[in-house]
Amino acid sequence: MNIGIFTDTYFPQVSGVATSIKTLRNELEKEGHTVYIFTTTDPHVDKTVYERNIFRFSSIPFVSFTDRRIAVRGLFQAYQVAKELNLDVIHTQTEFSMGWIGKFVARNLKVPCLHTYHTMYEDYLHYIANGKLLKPYHVKQMTKTFAFHMSGIIAPSTRVQTLLQKYGVKSEIRVIPTGVDISQFEQIETEDYRSKLDISEDRPVMLALSRLAFEKNTQEIIDGMPAIIEKVPNVLLLIVGDGPARETLEEQTESLNLKDNVRFIGEVDNDEVFHFYQLADLFVSASVTESQGLTFIEALAAGTPVIAKTGKYTDELMEKPEVGKTFSSETEMVTDIIDYLNRCHEEVDPEPRLEKLKEISAATFGSKVAEFYQDAQIHYVEIEEEDDEISHL
Repeated sequence: MNIGIFTDTYFPQVSGVATSIKTLRNELEKEGHTVYIFTTTDPHVDKTVYERNIFRFSSIPFVSFTDRRIAVRGLFQAYQVAKELNLDVIHTQTEFSMGWIGKFVARNLKVPCLHTYHTMYEDYLHYIANGKLLKPYHVKQMTKTFAFHMSGIIAPSTRVQTLLQKYGVKSEIRVIPTGVDISQFEQIETEDYRSKLDISEDRPVMLALSRLAFEKNTQEIIDGMPAIIEKVPNVLLLIVGDGPARETLEEQTESLNLKDNVRFIGEVDNDEVFHFYQLADLFVSASVTESQGLTFIEALAAGTPVIAKTGKYTDELMEKPEVGKTFSSETEMVTDIIDYLNRCHEEVDPEPRLEKLKEISAATFGSKVAEFYQDAQIHYVEIEEEDDEISHL
């Protein structure tokens, strides 16, 4: 198949969506499909540099998310390119600019259009005019409007599926968790990052890796550090990532006198991320907005247990202690972290983790999405034939 993926975010932007698309592209190409990326321009991409099967359209920074982009033109240009490429299916990954362009292209090419619903927007309304302009009702209407006449919707988790059904989305919804290239994160002989970062081999390391936004709730982890240090004095929390909350988090760290136990690394290249999972003894997240946290899956692939905020998705993922645990309060978080750090060098049964990884492997992800494409094509042809029969009556 010739597949067109339409997205507002793609590498070199760092995000779970960009990672998901890159993984999907790689797996689809392994199966023999041809994948074309239709996305926005990026100030970090030299226009003179060739990018294989990637088409970029003029864009500007997105309101309140200046590190994200939104296309401002390219509707008919995208259609002409897609027509020449003879696309068989369109897969949109955004409900904004490139998503609508993808819908337009699919309708005019008369090919099925599928969509992945990545973001639980109700968790981010405070970014727009401090939550005074947009309400959950507006998100519901926007979602229903965009999903109308879609050939299929991919939900990365049952939490997303439940929300879309609550919104009244009528298109077929399949739960297909974003896969991870497990081999990239496995414990293999690689550069010694503990030595590179001047961390002794016997020092317990907690890792918090995400965009440093307030809804990621990293401040709760920092708040719990004094109690953790009481029981594990030499523990080190590595905070990897960057974002609008970084300055506040650094000030919080200083005010709690935690500079010896908390270190900010900043944003790291996607190709280096696995080193941080591998050197850590425990991955910790207090985020309350995860529809599917790719960082959790990446940590598991590296063999690093996860402590995360309770929620429908995280409770399903961490249903066995060999994989990790969820917490509902700061006290519970602190207790769980101390327990795991004290047992971090004990051997655990690998089977529960391996079972989880099989479910969410990149290969499984790619094959399930390709199967959805094929089913959508068959269904689309059947609908077209029914419409032709009706028009001839």
